[in-house]
Amino acid sequence: MKEKISQLFKDKVFLVLLVLGLLTIVAAAGVITVQRGNGGGESPYLKVPDQSNMIVEESVPQDTQVAVAGDSNATKNAEEEMKAVDSAKATAEKETQAAKAAADKNAAKSLVLNFNDSTRMTWPVRGNVILDYSMDKTIYFPTLDQYKCNPGVVIQGDVSTPVVAPANAKVQEIGSNEEIGNYVVLSMGNKYTAVCGQLKELKVKANEYVKEGQVLGYIAEPTKYYSVEGANLFFELTHEDKAIDPLDHMQ
Repeated sequence: MKEKISQLFKDKVFLVLLVLGLLTIVAAAGVITVQRGNGGGESPYLKVPDQSNMIVEESVPQDTQVAVAGDSNATKNAEEEMKAVDSAKATAEKETQAAKAAADKNAAKSLVLNFNDSTRMTWPVRGNVILDYSMDKTIYFPTLDQYKCNPGVVIQGDVSTPVVAPANAKVQEIGSNEEIGNYVVLSMGNKYTAVCGQLKELKVKANEYVKEGQVLGYIAEPTKYYSVEGANLFFELTHEDKAIDPLDHMQ
């Protein structure tokens, strides 16, 4: 009986010591953990820097900047090349036109102005003759409401109709008056001259040579002397400063 009691007492003491030992180990482990966590006085959590006062700056990578600069330079170079090409084309066109004009003038200068009594002219404009040539008697002019002589013919035409040179000639004079408006005097050789009046937008200059069929200008609005007759071309032919009937020399 005593032995059982003694054994029970020993078992209790052992259990108590075991529990005390476990408690001692747990306490020691806690101390170590706390010391490690507080080592150096720093928090065990990761600190994030305060970004409230920081300015975020976006930067383009250097390679990207180089690429953009390269593209910009390439675009500028392409534009400059296009401008150079356009300029070269414009210059070439001007030179071509100048060469053509010079060739036409040289060709015209080589023309023989040999108009004579048997020469037949091109009609300067196609249309009805509304007032005939008449120097031996008077004819009625509707706008003026009177009879008078007519040194030329009045050919009906629409405004802006082209008027051409009736024969190879040299532009002797360009002028304007209130009766026939803008006019061109053509010297055709052998003292034959032709006058084309009621013109606008003249395409020739004084002392210029023109070929038969070349545009001299265009029919203008009629002057006040021909308002009733309407738009027309006044055409006069002279020989040795004397008016003659142009229809006698028309084709």
